[in-house]
Amino acid sequence: MTPDLSDLIEQFLVYLTRVRGYSEATATTYATALRQMEQQCNWYEEEGRWILDIMPWRLAIRSLSRRSIHAKLTAIRSFVRYVNDLTPLTVKTLGDETVKTPQTLPKPVEERTIDEVMEAAAPQDRLVIAMLYGLGLRISELASLKLEQIDAEWVRVLGKGNKVRQIPLLPYLRELIVQHRRSQSPQTYLFEKEGRPMTAAQLRYRLTKVFRAHGFKTTPHQLRHSFATHLLAHGARIADVSELLGHASMATTQVYTKLGSVKKMKEYMGAHPLAGFTPPPVSDM
Repeated sequence: MTPDLSDLIEQFLVYLTRVRGYSEATATTYATALRQMEQQCNWYEEEGRWILDIMPWRLAIRSLSRRSIHAKLTAIRSFVRYVNDLTPLTVKTLGDETVKTPQTLPKPVEERTIDEVMEAAAPQDRLVIAMLYGLGLRISELASLKLEQIDAEWVRVLGKGNKVRQIPLLPYLRELIVQHRRSQSPQTYLFEKEGRPMTAAQLRYRLTKVFRAHGFKTTPHQLRHSFATHLLAHGARIADVSELLGHASMATTQVYTKLGSVKKMKEYMGAHPLAGFTPPPVSDM
């Protein structure tokens, strides 16, 4: 009997959210890629194992950017690993050759810009910005943050894959939280609206709106980038920053050191006394 590919995909998606702790947004991205692939792949048995031939699908999406194709392939590879590791089936994939993608540096928000926007923001908006920038949180982590996860000195964050990390609570942030609890009286989650936790989309909207009012286009993820970049720029150890971000590997954090090198180069080229020096013309001998 041929195993139903659709059923396997649905089981995998449930596994991502319930076991691995993936966010709803990530699970939706994986679901889109897998269901598109399912419509155009070949699924058959050969010599005791199942073949997932995704070449027809690869040809159909060849006009997409390398980055988009790479993201979709990541979802498919995760699915195949799940089937091979956690089901009785053995699956071989055809047509999943790697697509190399250029690594782009994150674009942090300038420190003075964050200060300016926070200074003028309403109290609740100020706290949203401060939590993302002051703790390096993902927007999904902020939306799911419960009051019981916050004490006088630490914030306990439940991140990707249900991994828990502890982040020190700055005194400034602690005071903002105290003021927020007095004025808003949240019961379970830090950010609530009409007795229900605010969604990641609602918090993202508040943040982008307040920055846009000052002429800046800023995302929650940019503030997380800024958290890492500014810590490193002020002398924090990369191992500590990696742990605070909840990265599984320090290699993921290395991109911020590259950004720091670019920044240092620009500052050097503009600040060194010889930067504006024009050498005298070379005379003919």
